[in-house]
Amino acid sequence: MFMQVTVNHFKLLADISRIRILMLLDKKELCVCQIMGVLLMSQPLVSRNVSLLQKGGFLDDRREGKMMFYSLKKMLPKSQSSLMEILRRELAGNTQVKQDLRSLKDCTEFQKKSGKCDMETYLAYMQRKREGIL
Repeated sequence: MFMQVTVNHFKLLADISRIRILMLLDKKELCVCQIMGVLLMSQPLVSRNVSLLQKGGFLDDRREGKMMFYSLKKMLPKSQSSLMEILRRELAGNTQVKQDLRSLKDCTEFQKKSGKCDMETYLAYMQRKREGIL
C-alpha cells in the first residue's frame, strides 16, 4: 500500500501545471480565479489540477461567501512534506517559478486597484497581460 501511495504522489507531481500551482500556494492562499490570472490557465484546467492536489492531500480549502480559497496544508504528512522540500530546493531560482511569483505580485496589485476578487477581474487581468499592457 505504501508503495502505491508513493507512486501516486509522484504521478501527481509529474505535471508542470500542478507544480506551478503548488509553488504559488506555498507562498499564499489563493482562489481559482487568482491562480488563473497568475498562470494564464483556463478555469477548467486550474480547477481540475487543484482538485487533484486536494485529493492527493496537499491542499486545504476554506470558503468565503461564494469563493473557495486554497492553500498548502500546514501539517503535511512526512512523505508530502519531503516532496515539497525537494520541490522548494530544486526550483529555487527557477525562471518559471520566479516569473510566476512576479505575476502573483502584479495580479495582487491589480486586484487591490480594482477592489474586487472575482472571475471578471481576473479575466480582465489575463487579457491585459496577454496584450502586454501589464
